[in-house]
Parts: sequence; C-alpha cells; structure tokens
Amino acid sequence: MRQLPPLPALRAFEAAARHLSFKTAASELGVTPTAISHQVKLLEDILKTPLFIRRTRQVVLTEAGQELFTPTREGLDRIAAGVDRVRNSNRPKSLTLSATTAFTSNWLIPRLADFRVQHSSIDIRLHASDDPVSLKAGTVDVAVRYGPGSYDGLDAELLFTDEFAPLCSPALKVDSIEGLAAQTLIHTEWRHPDSKTPTWQRWCKAAGVAMPVGGRSVTFADDTHTAKAVIAGQGVAVLSVHMLANEIEDGLLKAPFGKVIKGHGHHFVTRPERSDEPEVKALRSWLHTITAPYR
Repeated sequence: MRQLPPLPALRAFEAAARHLSFKTAASELGVTPTAISHQVKLLEDILKTPLFIRRTRQVVLTEAGQELFTPTREGLDRIAAGVDRVRNSNRPKSLTLSATTAFTSNWLIPRLADFRVQHSSIDIRLHASDDPVSLKAGTVDVAVRYGPGSYDGLDAELLFTDEFAPLCSPALKVDSIEGLAAQTLIHTEWRHPDSKTPTWQRWCKAAGVAMPVGGRSVTFADDTHTAKAVIAGQGVAVLSVHMLANEIEDGLLKAPFGKVIKGHGHHFVTRPERSDEPEVKALRSWLHTITAPYR
C-alpha cells in the first residue's frame, strides 16, 4: 500500500520548487500564497524535515527538497499525460489531407462518405491546393500527390497510375477521330509540363493519328475548369478517365476512342515518424482499397 502525502500538498510543493517562489506557484494554481505556504508546511510536517529555506523575497530548496522535487515533478507530469490520453481518447481523431484540386473535387469528395462510415472516429479535413504543402511544417498531416513518386525524406506509396483519353459529352456525337476536326479542342495549361503531361499532341502521337488542324480551340488554366467545360458540351479534351470515372459511369461523359495514355502516379505521402499512426494507417488502407480497380 502506498503511503503518500496529500496530492494538494505535493502539487503546491512542486510548483513552488519549480518557480522557487510561493507567489508564482500560487498564481499558477489559482490560490493564494498563504495557501501554498500552508500546504508546504503540511508536507514538511508529514516528512518531518524542512523542504525550503525561506528568505525575504525568495525560497531555496534544501537538500531534502531537491531530492523530493525531481520524482514529484516527473510523477505529476506522468499523471497529467495519462489524464490527457484518457480525455482525448473519446474525441474524434483528426487528419488534414492535402491533395490537388482535381483529386479533391473530382475523386475524393464523392467517395469520402464511405470513409466516414467505416471510420466514424476519424475526422478528415481536406486541403485542396495545386501547390505542394510541406508536411514537415506540420500544416497538413498527410497528402496525395501526383508526380513521379520521389519525395525527399517522406514515405510515399503508389495508389494508382493515372490514365488519360479524349472525353466529351454524349451530346456532341463524336464517333470518329476524323470527326474531331469539326469539334472544339479544349486544352489545359499544365503548370509543370513534362513527358507525361496529357496533351492533345501526345495523345495523337500515341494513337498514330495526325493532330486535327483548322478547328476551334480554347485553353483553360486548370483541368477542373476543363472538365466542367467538357461536361457542358463545349468541346473535347484529354482528361483523366479515373478522376472522371463517376461522370463517365453516369453518362455525363464518354470516351469515344479506346486509346489511353499513361500519366504519373497518385501517391499517399506522409512523414516517416507518422506512418504507423492508427489514423494514418486507416486512411492509407482505405485509399488503397478504393483505388485497387485502377491498378
């Protein structure tokens, strides 16, 4: 059986020893300096030894006080940590997920309700940005990034490799590649073009056809706007068949030609020290499950 002094006396002693001031300890604990003095005196009477040398404007720990201070501080710190863990165990865990605007709006949001059903204790906060946010800065917890997959100092797992093809509204009646010359070709102004950028030129080369000439064209600054224009029947664009899978299934879009071109991969990215956290593992596993058909 533990023989411990009263907890209020130990709290008063620890605060006074930490600050070497009864007044500052009283302010921290929300009591009067006299109350601190009484609690310390009670502890000294129980232990039958002085713990402080009392001076006019300062108190100094005695040898016995110094010996008691460290284990008391560590014990109270552990109690506080345990209380916080229990208090927070009933709160929903939250993760801030950063992803591109297209991935967030076209792919993630329509499917996120399924994650909430499976993991009601995890609160997902979405951060949509086409500029990568530093995970090391702590602004976001995890990210889905589109690119070649090399992220210095971070853990990255491939979710799926994107594929692109010409998409259009069924109302346009595009049935042949030759018919593209009569349609408006919609282009996207990709921010960081490379060999995997889904352009009309690249798709035509892969399909073995000449680039349509003489027709109308329009360019949008991002693929989200491009997709909206295509759904509205304003033309044909090379877009992700995965990002717009729901629209294709619902009949809002069609892919009139069979040829697709590969893009980069979408990767689940996090800091190595957070990779095994239960909430991070749950989100990663869910993303792997629902992206499995695309791999």
